[in-house]
Amino acid sequence: MFSFIISILALVLGYLIYGRIVERIFRPDASRLTPAVSMEDGVDYIPMPTWKVFMIQFLNIAGTGPIFGAIMGAKFGPSCYLWIVLGCIFAGGVHDYFSGMLSMRKKGATLPEIVGSEFRWGSRTVIIIFTTIVLLMVGAVFVYSPALILGDLAGDGSATAMLIWAGVILVYYIIATLLPVDKIIGKIYPLFAFALLFMAASLFVCLLVKWPSIPEIWDGLQNRAPSVGVKGQSIFPCLFITVACGAISGFHGTQSPMMARCLKNERLGRPIFYGAMIVEGVVALVWAAVSSYFFFDGGMAECGLQSASAPQVVTAISKHWLGVVGSILAILGVVAAPITSGDTALRGARLNIADFFHLRQDKVVNRLLVSIPIFVAVGLLLWLNFAHEDGFNVIWRYFGLSNQLLSVFMLGAATVYLVRAYPRGWQFLITGLPAIFMFTVCLTFICVDKTCIGLPMEWTPWIAPLWTLLATLQLVTWVSSEKRKTRR
Repeated sequence: MFSFIISILALVLGYLIYGRIVERIFRPDASRLTPAVSMEDGVDYIPMPTWKVFMIQFLNIAGTGPIFGAIMGAKFGPSCYLWIVLGCIFAGGVHDYFSGMLSMRKKGATLPEIVGSEFRWGSRTVIIIFTTIVLLMVGAVFVYSPALILGDLAGDGSATAMLIWAGVILVYYIIATLLPVDKIIGKIYPLFAFALLFMAASLFVCLLVKWPSIPEIWDGLQNRAPSVGVKGQSIFPCLFITVACGAISGFHGTQSPMMARCLKNERLGRPIFYGAMIVEGVVALVWAAVSSYFFFDGGMAECGLQSASAPQVVTAISKHWLGVVGSILAILGVVAAPITSGDTALRGARLNIADFFHLRQDKVVNRLLVSIPIFVAVGLLLWLNFAHEDGFNVIWRYFGLSNQLLSVFMLGAATVYLVRAYPRGWQFLITGLPAIFMFTVCLTFICVDKTCIGLPMEWTPWIAPLWTLLATLQLVTWVSSEKRKTRR
């Protein structure tokens, strides 16, 4: 428990200290008109109250990520605390801040537009395709998983029940994707975000009262899993793919631009973008600590479970620790959270495509023109989920990897921006170093994961340094080239 408390304090200090350093390097200008003001269209560009923007941003980036990811990451042991803390402060918070602030500086640009404007040479088209595919996978996964849970909650886990719930959720997605951002998202998201935060706060109090005997960081950072899903896996790179939204997630780079179109002042960027990531890290830490009790200190026996998937852990802990209210919040956390991430993912896909074809979105006809192909594609992915026994796991696995690769693109674009903004400075390192790290994580995972190349896990100590060296050489070479251009 001491490791957990120290980790919470570290996140708070990270926001107060490192968050301010990041803000000073970007240099927000309170006098500059934001896109929400200068480009207001009543659909996507709408000035909104700061508290509401924060709650929407938090729920958009959170979903079930800081819950399910932290639960699965806790199986590795207390090493997940370190990744959540260091990831949030030095990678995730920086990633989310720059994706939101660069979007504001570029007239509310989407992630592909941001990357394309910095890298140039055709990267915009590649990133639009890649990002849109990731967002479609998010939409499909976040139809299927809540439909599965709702079918079970209704007492009928049959395929027919799941199809009905999937249809209901998909209809909601269509409505939420087409309507102006303040009509549904702006009204109900803050309520769901409050429920998610209240649930985390309640569990935090329960942890302090119970003070369970869970593994501490100084007891060792090895993989402690006995037989709960990750036995035999290497902490690097598997942990860094498993815990994504609670530390760093490329999906966030598709969400921050949506709120960048609703902020009235650039100075609000740190509490909205960096701050929401830190709060998500706190939620992830709470669930990691709760799950550590569940896996390593008798929680499974107390709740009467023999096996423990992430949804089972959420429901069991909530019922045993929080009673009736906890059960209600569990439903909101496990069902509403993925739904609210799914609809904004598809909204992000609409904005991606609309920006690529320069289609104004203030007319319903244009929104329909873009949205219909999106929902046809989601329907095909859902068919894969339902028609194939392992369809969901396949899509989720490749989403996890694609999600982290997406963060590499965004951090790379931010690094290019900083090199050009500070041609003789070191400031590019705040995005360049996490970009190199995430590049190494993703490429190493591709090499050793059984569903990819499948090299022996024992080769990781040799493979990872090689990718790090190649990425570092590429960055140093490019930075040196840019600095020479500046001197001329």
